[in-house]
Amino acid sequence: MILYYLLFMLNEEEIIQRLQDKKKQRAAFTEIVIHFSEPLYWQIRKMVLSHDDANDLLQNTFMKSWMNIDSFRGESKLSTWLYRIAVNETITFLNRQKLKNQVSITGDKVDKSLLDVLEADRYFSGDDVQLNLQRAILTLPDKQRMVFNMKYFDDMKYEEISEITGTSVGALKASYHHAVKKIEDYLASDVMHGEN
Repeated sequence: MILYYLLFMLNEEEIIQRLQDKKKQRAAFTEIVIHFSEPLYWQIRKMVLSHDDANDLLQNTFMKSWMNIDSFRGESKLSTWLYRIAVNETITFLNRQKLKNQVSITGDKVDKSLLDVLEADRYFSGDDVQLNLQRAILTLPDKQRMVFNMKYFDDMKYEEISEITGTSVGALKASYHHAVKKIEDYLASDVMHGEN
């Protein structure tokens, strides 16, 4: 929802024209940073959970987009292009973290390092139910977790997620369905264990 609001305030055609003009490029890119910092930050933060890591990845996203701004031709939406860079930066970061922490990249167990970040986050204001939901979400593989977050929390359309991730709509629907099932199973199991 935030994304659509920002797009109304930002005329993409005008911005793209200004990006292609060397004299106006820096000012146009500054506008992009202002308009997209918050939604990109929260997209990244939902995946890495740490404010500092999300901030670093946001900076990396903007640095990479600035370095490649001359190759952007407007064949996709500006927002899609930025989200794609942010998604790739985030997945790369998470894979590096898992290798560093020697965590299985494809396991179904809760990612302990991310769980530690979540539980230590002084800004997390959720109750036990919300914490359990976040634990359940952390059992998902990274790409499936990203799809779930985009669909469930950001209410993005499958077509938009498809443009960002480069995954077919059918595969995204299947991924989301499997994610919901895994989360339901995790929460049901948690309730069963809590009653014993």
